[in-house]
Amino acid sequence: MLIPSNLRRVSAGLPEEYWRLFVNRRAYTLQSDVPNPESGRRYFYRPRDKGTGEGVSLALDTIRYHLGGRLTIGLYAANPETQRCKWLAIDADYNNALGDLGKLAECFEHDWVASALEESRRGAHLWVFMAEPLLARDIRVYARDVAARAGVPLKLAGNQDGIEIFPRQDFLRPGEFGNAIRGPLGIHRGAGCRFWFRGVAAELAAQMKYLTSLRKLTAEHLASLIAGKVLPELAPGEITPGPGTRKSRRRVRFRILDHIQTPLRRAGRNNVTRCPSCAAQGHDQGNDNLSIAIEDPRKYKCWAGCTKDQIREALGCPRATIENILREESR
Repeated sequence: MLIPSNLRRVSAGLPEEYWRLFVNRRAYTLQSDVPNPESGRRYFYRPRDKGTGEGVSLALDTIRYHLGGRLTIGLYAANPETQRCKWLAIDADYNNALGDLGKLAECFEHDWVASALEESRRGAHLWVFMAEPLLARDIRVYARDVAARAGVPLKLAGNQDGIEIFPRQDFLRPGEFGNAIRGPLGIHRGAGCRFWFRGVAAELAAQMKYLTSLRKLTAEHLASLIAGKVLPELAPGEITPGPGTRKSRRRVRFRILDHIQTPLRRAGRNNVTRCPSCAAQGHDQGNDNLSIAIEDPRKYKCWAGCTKDQIREALGCPRATIENILREESR
């Protein structure tokens, strides 16, 4: 597919405005121009220096090429050095996604929080911008509270119809990336077109002027919106209230990336590292038996055959039984 490209449409100052609005760290992803032969999709990948193998840092020229249509970038929400984000993005790509995003937008407006709706290939993205970078965890607490009030489902395993909240993580360790989302106002390589924010002229300068003029969420306002609210993350394998329990059971989750201490390196769509179970047995000299999905770190596998229970045991986080959890809660 021929992707139209015209850098002359990118007027002076637009890349700088885009950077101030969207860029919170210099790590980024690129969408492939070549479709995957099996799925036909054009996946995003971390660009690397061919000489050193190190990740390439985002630059203003990269933003210019993105806006001009020469390439398409993906942006990370949270900066692990500060745990803060410049924006909240809600991705919805299922039936009635626009209806659910409309409910969320109404809740935002009720809270005196401005939002902007960006069309996408299969649904839309709803964006909220911060007056200054704010803590990812606070932003996620607020977003989950809004979703609960609006009656909009979150996308979970076994529940494909739901929204995804960016930032996807409450906290990132140094060197972690989290999940990237397609940068707005570029040309989607698969669709071969640009997706605009609704209600504004389909022109780069007008779109950026609109986004820059939106009311931004301040730290004080966010603090007032989440006061007294601490919402647990919904995740696969959660323990839900059962008959006869006196109170709701605590939601327990295991994040393998919170416990892996060995370096990660990318291999296709996964990160690979030493398997802790193999290491406990004196194996995995290549430090690559454990594979962890980049898009969903809840998916991990030891290629030498260690089970998830063996991996968790080696990490000192054995799978808790319902009886143990109930016993803990009764204390």
